[in-house]
Amino acid sequence: MKLMIISISIVICAYLCYSLFPTYIYKISYRQKKKNEEFFDKSIYLTFDDGPDKDYTIRLLDLLQEYNVKSSFFVVGTFALDNPDIIERMKNEGHSIGLHWYEHKSAMLQTPRMTKDNMNRGINALKELGINTKLFRPPWGQFNLSMISEIKKNNMTPVLWDVMAEDWEEDTTTQIIKDKLINRVNNNDIICLHDGRGKNKAPLKTIEALREMIPNWLNQGYTFKTVGEKYER
Repeated sequence: MKLMIISISIVICAYLCYSLFPTYIYKISYRQKKKNEEFFDKSIYLTFDDGPDKDYTIRLLDLLQEYNVKSSFFVVGTFALDNPDIIERMKNEGHSIGLHWYEHKSAMLQTPRMTKDNMNRGINALKELGINTKLFRPPWGQFNLSMISEIKKNNMTPVLWDVMAEDWEEDTTTQIIKDKLINRVNNNDIICLHDGRGKNKAPLKTIEALREMIPNWLNQGYTFKTVGEKYER
């Protein structure tokens, strides 16, 4: 019994050191850097995860084009390879494109070998589509020690967020997403939304919320920028 307790304790400590601690350290570090930024800069950064999706991303791009708004897409490698025309359109219309790993998996459940493979295959998938990005957002914002090593080795910049609207939730609505954006967004914020996955056609609700929020933000004097402008200067 004592040996079992010791073994379980070792596994828990290893897990904490491998993934949980690195995740929280990165998030705390990001919040600290955020405090040093210029709060009076009336810029906001729209970012979208989990695409591209042939049904949702095209509609979103149409909306962004209508208002001449540039945003940033963190794409999943497998989905990008399935939708090369959408990636090409993102590029042609001036959006930033970053990597959201080759497959949408939690870093907390990935071994070092799996982590390296997911990163390398994701980078190569985007290169195959003509994208040499240095921007990276891990699924769910989760890190592990191997991922941190791969980020440094590939000279990539991890991009987290300031505002989340939980727009993937099964029971969310357009109004709920809109209310969260109204109440949470401030100057110089990076906003994390989704143009893929999600339950009950969640990305459609996000697009409808943005259909009202984008002109509202423009009327308030906000400027839309890409994370490429923020991190790749």
